[in-house]
This record gives sequence, structure tokens and C-alpha cells, in this order.
Amino acid sequence: MQLLFDLNEVSYEYPNGMKALEDINIRIYRGERVVILGPNGAGKTTLLKILDALVPPSSGRVKAFDMILDERSVKRDIYSFRRKVGFVFQDPDVMLFSPTVRDDIAFGLLHLGISDEEVKERVERVLDLFGIDKIKDKHPYNLSGGEKRKAAIAAVLSIDPDVLLFDEPTADLDPKSRSELIGIINQLNAEGKTIIIATHDVNAVPDLADRVYVLNKRIIGEGTPREIFSDVTLLKEANLEVPEIFKLFEVLKCFGYNCEELPLSIDEAIEDLTRTVETEGGHIHLHIHEHTHDEIKEFRNKYEHH
Repeated sequence: MQLLFDLNEVSYEYPNGMKALEDINIRIYRGERVVILGPNGAGKTTLLKILDALVPPSSGRVKAFDMILDERSVKRDIYSFRRKVGFVFQDPDVMLFSPTVRDDIAFGLLHLGISDEEVKERVERVLDLFGIDKIKDKHPYNLSGGEKRKAAIAAVLSIDPDVLLFDEPTADLDPKSRSELIGIINQLNAEGKTIIIATHDVNAVPDLADRVYVLNKRIIGEGTPREIFSDVTLLKEANLEVPEIFKLFEVLKCFGYNCEELPLSIDEAIEDLTRTVETEGGHIHLHIHEHTHDEIKEFRNKYEHH
């Protein structure tokens, strides 16, 4: 796979001397879905801004698309870079400031020097892709949270970048909008986009990540979602939880449920339950045994920091 981002010993320090990031080393390859997972204040947004060349690191080296990102290269090749990387901010209101949704989607294209005819074609294409043609003439102020998020992603996607950066994409969304957004992100990845997501939403990670970096100003862990959520010590250090479905099946095991590998998502839970029912003669058997109370106590102690 082609290496797109290579960060070596990257640190960032605010003007007041407070450190936001320390000695970050990460590598991201074309076509991956990578989640930067960490609690509030871990430096996730700052890291995305560095990946997007919005802020330079205080020290260390950032290489993107075989180019060292420094002040000189960014100034020289900024338009080329902006065509390759798109950033969807956590607050869509930051990105939606034109009189209509259609104008917002066209804004970035017009500033990249694209012809009016092609701008129109691209705007219509992403409006149709996200199913937001009906709101194209609305003022962004009058949209729901889910509609705003779709409009913001559409504005970024209209530029057709190779890489999409998402900052807390599932934050403040109702369940339906959240599910739709996860589906959109995965569809974009299936179509070839490299996806990098910063989040603390542990329940979304299994549906959105091939690999996970755990960030708490430093990279303190890296692996698949299953590897990360199986490491209780790491999660405690990062002040993070496991997905709720993972906890539920851990409790079921205390009551005798036979589960070789705890599911991380609803889809995995359905597969596991279906397999169990089929092998147990159409039933699921739960019971209290001599170790149940001790196992429940151990379970509670494991996650007591939450």
C-alpha cells in the first residue's frame, strides 16, 4: 500500500508553553480507515490540523504524499495539497456560512479556480450523492444537525480529495443521523477514499476503523479495534471505555453464555447470537453458577474508573 502520511517525532506546543502533542509517530496508508481515539483534551483536533497543514508542528517531521510539509512547501503547493486532503470540522456551522447549501458546496471549488460549468456539475453530483437536493436552496441555519453534517461533508467531497479527515463526526447526532453518517463514511472508503477520524466515541470505532491509534498527547497504543478494546490497562490509562455491546456480552458470560470472542458491534452480536441459537437447539441458556457473583464483582472492578 502507498504510504500517504508519515509523522516522525511530531510535537506541538501552544504559545503559552502548554504541550498539546508529544513525540507523535504515525503512518497512514492509502485506502485505510484510521481512527485517532482519545479523551477530550488529548490533542486529537490539533493532530488533524497538522495532517491538514493548517498548523505546523513545533518540532518533528510531517511527510504527506512524498512531500515534507514545512512552511515553504505548504506555501508553494497549497492548492495542490488542498485538492488531496479535505477536513470536516466537528462543528459544521464553521463550514457553512453562505446564503444556501448550494453556495456553500460551490465555495471551495470556485476558490480552486475550477470552471463554472464543472462547479455546477460537481455540486449537483454531491447533492444527489448525499440525498440533500431538497435542501440545496435552504439557509444552513435552518437545517437539522444531521443535514448540516451532510452538507459540510458534501462541501468537502465536492473537491474530490484523496483523504478525508473527520473531527468527532458522530458528536451530537440523533441515532438515525449517526447511523446514516457511519454508512456514508464507509461508502466513501469503499470508493477509494482514505479516512482518518478523530473521536472519543468508542461505540462507533468498530464500525469505522481498520486501525486505531490511542492518543493522550502521546500515542500510547496502536492496533485493530479488537486489540485496543481487549487491553483494559491501556483503556484505563487513556480514560476510555469499551463499546457497550462488548460490556453486555461480558456480563452474559458471567451467566454462562458461551462466547469465544466478545462482539464489538451490533453486527458481530447478531452473528454470535445466531450462531449460538443454531448450535444450542434454538435456545440461549443462561444460569447462575457458583462463580457468577465473583465474576460480576470482577467485571465491575475492571471498569470501576468509569
